[in-house]
Amino acid sequence: MAERDKALITALIRREGQLSRIEIHRLTDLRPATITKLTKELLDEGRIEEAGRSDNPTGRKQVLLRSNVEFGFVVAVDFDAENVRAAVLDLAPRVRGPVIQEPTVVDQGKGGLIAQLLRCTHRALDASGIAPEKVLGIGVGDPGLVNAVEGVSIFASTIEFWQQVPLREIFEAEFSTPTLIANNTRTKAAAERALGAGAGSADMIFIEYGRGIGCGIITGGHLLEGSRWAAGEFGHTHVTEDGPACHCGSFGCLEAIAGIGALEAGARRAIAQGGFSQALSLAGGEVDQLTGWHVLQAARDGDKMSVALVESMATCLGLGLANLANLFNPSLIVLDKRLALGGDQLLEQIKRVVLRQALGHVTETLQFRYAALGDDASLLGPALLVVDRIFEMEPVRTVGRIARIAGRQKGRKAVCDA
Repeated sequence: MAERDKALITALIRREGQLSRIEIHRLTDLRPATITKLTKELLDEGRIEEAGRSDNPTGRKQVLLRSNVEFGFVVAVDFDAENVRAAVLDLAPRVRGPVIQEPTVVDQGKGGLIAQLLRCTHRALDASGIAPEKVLGIGVGDPGLVNAVEGVSIFASTIEFWQQVPLREIFEAEFSTPTLIANNTRTKAAAERALGAGAGSADMIFIEYGRGIGCGIITGGHLLEGSRWAAGEFGHTHVTEDGPACHCGSFGCLEAIAGIGALEAGARRAIAQGGFSQALSLAGGEVDQLTGWHVLQAARDGDKMSVALVESMATCLGLGLANLANLFNPSLIVLDKRLALGGDQLLEQIKRVVLRQALGHVTETLQFRYAALGDDASLLGPALLVVDRIFEMEPVRTVGRIARIAGRQKGRKAVCDA
């Protein structure tokens, strides 16, 4: 029971930022003597630390307690078809060592990519100087459809050989550390909601845009996963029956029509037919170096061919988002920061399509933003999910205090929100 109550106290302190012993008593109904004893043990163990005294205008100034974010550390790993990134973070979470980044090995099959993920994780640990015993968990953001319960990557449409990979088992065998595997669109959505453009929104949609198009859906404060962990496969919603083939095996998927690869292919095709685009200049005059990101940048600068391609993409993406808005009624849509290469006009184009196509009641207060964290979200997201698991409020649920805690908060943010 003592360990359970200590876990409860540390979870509450993390959720609230800092608390006095009196506030802990009010929130938990634990006896003051028990709180004094347990918080002393937590201070001695280094799991919490003193944070000065309260600034209440009357009465005795109370000692405030906060989490010690250096009590332990987590390793975050993220990968997609283009890059592998890994770093060590504290429990805030904040990156506490060099970020290891390598181009993804896609020409050596499943074994080659697994070896690269493990190697990058080892490099991040070695570069951080953190003792292995201080690492409390590992979080991995995977680009595919993930069975989060079993820690298995089922398949990734952008990496054809990445199927049925028992990634959690592989990492735990290698590092002897609890490992969490999650779809990296969802991890980025969690990061943007908690630390970025989401500003704690309880009903938010995050769109990841690249070779694939992913969607992280947060509704009622909870990240939606679905019965088979496939919620948010936005890129594989159908725009047309006669569209181009998609890596998933179907035709006419949104990502095949409007993903960054489609922009790239459209620009190269037009140039091959004799067209000119500023995007080619941005690629150094080399057609085989031209990417969809060059097209976005050229469109922002007014290049006619690029503007036409991006407007078509924005229309398709906006139509898809209008459907999501009608289905989930979010208060906020956050678009991948990389789309900001297209400028504010791209955001406005997408917004106009959504406002035109979705229900007026749904869009009346709907906000649109570019993401704030960029590449940082790829590491902050997995780390955040691991830290949340470490500090989860399960102790509260097991003793049935959750309703009393919510009722006693009197306007403060509910400590049990996801």
